[in-house]
Amino acid sequence: MAKKKRKRKNGFFYNQGQLRVSSLIGALLLGCFVVAVGMRIYVNRVSNLNSTAVTTVDATAGQHEKFIKTIAPYAQQMQRQYGVLSSITMAQAILESNWGESTLSKKFNNYYGIKGDSDSNSKYFKTQEFVNGKWVTISARFRVYSSWQESMRDHSLLLVNGTNWNPQQYATVVSATNYKQAAQALYDSQYATDPDYPEKLIELIQKYGLDNYDK
Repeated sequence: MAKKKRKRKNGFFYNQGQLRVSSLIGALLLGCFVVAVGMRIYVNRVSNLNSTAVTTVDATAGQHEKFIKTIAPYAQQMQRQYGVLSSITMAQAILESNWGESTLSKKFNNYYGIKGDSDSNSKYFKTQEFVNGKWVTISARFRVYSSWQESMRDHSLLLVNGTNWNPQQYATVVSATNYKQAAQALYDSQYATDPDYPEKLIELIQKYGLDNYDK
């Protein structure tokens, strides 16, 4: 019985049953090229993402530096006039107004969360205060100012003159000889209810070198 002749493979990789080495090498090279292009696209995407993140960080840092440079001269003027450390005045402005971006500061120039005493010079806002070991939300009247400079001057006068019920309330803040003492005195004098208030002020002062403006 005659043997059936086996049909030899023909195609991209075979010719008459023989493996085409050149075609195989070409396919491998094409695969490597596709992988390389894919990796390049991925690397470019990661690079673009990182570049965007760096740009955002740089922009934020630039805005912070601009804010500091804007308020620093007037804070120093307040220190010369009233004895309140520039670093404290600036750190409180940064913290209370979120770098001048809060609604209260942007619309009404109140950089220090100073409360109002009548509807004619105030706006109601919701705020959080630390009461009996927990944060609670309350509505309160906050002063409206014509400029941030007016707000800063009112802040200095508040610390110097105290409150209607206690003229000496912030005397230890004004008499402090360094920013750490002043930051703690603000909390002890009940300027703010946040137990971390002194630490937040100190961190801002140290991070941005605000104590250099005290000299």
